[in-house]
Amino acid sequence: MAAWRSISGLGPRCQSLRRRMSKAPPRGSVGQRAIRRTVPLVPTTTIEFDNTFANELDGLYHAVTGAGFPEPKLVKLNRGLAGELGLSADDLTRDGAGIFSANTVPDGAAPLAQVYAGHQFGGFSPQLGDGRALLLGEVIDRNGERRDLQLKGSGPTPFSRGGDGKAALGPVLREYLMGEAMHGLGVPTTRALAAVSTGESVYRPEPLPGAVLARVAASHIRVGTFQYFNAHRETKNLRRIADYAIARHYPEHRDADNPYQALLQSVCDAQAELVASWMQIGFIHGVMNTDNVTISGETIDYGPCAFMDVYDPATVFSSIDRNGRYAFGNQPAIMLWNLARFAEALLPLVHDDGDTAVTCAEEVLESYQPRYQSAWLAGMRAKLGFTEVADDDLALAEGWLSVLEDAKLDFTTAFRTLSAAARGDEAPVMTLAGDAAPMRDWLDKWQARQARQGQPGTAVAAGMDSVNPVYIPRNHKTEEALAAAAEHGDLGPFDALLDAVSNPYEARPGLEQFAAPAPEDFGPYVTFCGT
Repeated sequence: MAAWRSISGLGPRCQSLRRRMSKAPPRGSVGQRAIRRTVPLVPTTTIEFDNTFANELDGLYHAVTGAGFPEPKLVKLNRGLAGELGLSADDLTRDGAGIFSANTVPDGAAPLAQVYAGHQFGGFSPQLGDGRALLLGEVIDRNGERRDLQLKGSGPTPFSRGGDGKAALGPVLREYLMGEAMHGLGVPTTRALAAVSTGESVYRPEPLPGAVLARVAASHIRVGTFQYFNAHRETKNLRRIADYAIARHYPEHRDADNPYQALLQSVCDAQAELVASWMQIGFIHGVMNTDNVTISGETIDYGPCAFMDVYDPATVFSSIDRNGRYAFGNQPAIMLWNLARFAEALLPLVHDDGDTAVTCAEEVLESYQPRYQSAWLAGMRAKLGFTEVADDDLALAEGWLSVLEDAKLDFTTAFRTLSAAARGDEAPVMTLAGDAAPMRDWLDKWQARQARQGQPGTAVAAGMDSVNPVYIPRNHKTEEALAAAAEHGDLGPFDALLDAVSNPYEARPGLEQFAAPAPEDFGPYVTFCGT
């Protein structure tokens, strides 16, 4: 399977920029409406806020407060992340139920709902926004980095579009689990600081236990954020959010000859690297709408996501992706499509002359495919144990994936098993493939490639094990853990799975169940948008 997969209407070149320049976008504005209730301000030193978005971008959001919940309880606290943020885990254990449910607002917080637009499954919605979330504020972590703290499932906002703005415990814990798994795998990601049960039911359509997720991100600025202000012809505000994004995420571009073209380039580079990392671990996002693409390059919004078991580029799990738009093999091309929409939104800033702006944007977009290909192949070299570059690396990598696809092998298990062959024992990988001739042929070429680089097999295998995980959130184990927590209040299976995937590269005794592929009677597996 090639590293680059083009799908109909999306290929590597984006020819729609000039055509879209002539279309008049809808008009509108954020407005001043707010949803508020009386919430006690709690003097506390638990969290020290520094809210640049609220302070510098007045008019680009709605001030909001949470819905209020009857009996919030702290279900999970990410003590490690709390430490990274410079927060006291003990204080959060004491105060977290009220703070993370938005029942109380810490002194210094500035709760708000951000506005954005977005292409959802290819169709444009000129206004979306935080319909079930509020940005509580920003904190500076121990490394001096600014991080958003958002509450997801905290109740309705002006952007709720008729929804209740709330979330269920199962999807909240799924996002907690997936974020920590991706962090353990070394993939840029938003993360959960806490999960809080609300003491009430939400209806989806059956009653489910309600919950709120406290999510930490480099920021929540999305491609859709820029699309909103461009679509509504708010060029002044478009420039404000672009300048803010540059200052926050890419300050080296502030003095560039064309800072907005430089912003586009950096976001393209970050997303190329991100999707390459997804493709190397078998991750399927499931809902790659433009409002789910961050400017920072972090994975965000773990709704119908899942990890692939048997390798198949056409794999789709999401119940709403009926046409396979966001299938595993389509993800690189879809991201380019999304970035073309980002480029369109930035055109008024890139250059005053429309044709020149389009030319500048196309120049950046054309760099995406080679950047992605380079990142993907570099990762595959590491996964296959290649410590140096050779001309036949791409063919070997694609040949390996073809063997996996034809033999219907488990993606994660096959990569991890290959390191035994580097140590001199090829029996496990040959047994996995049923001694099939295609695996034998490929393995001979791979062993010849290994011999050329002249590295000790044990060292090569150790390197492979450091990038090929033993543990991922296997779909069957994930469902078991979420069902136990949501239906029976038993967090034991969730905690055990979370422990495994938080340290995914080191095989540990007693965790064999988390390394095993799904049983044959599991599936077909379907995921749903939850939080």
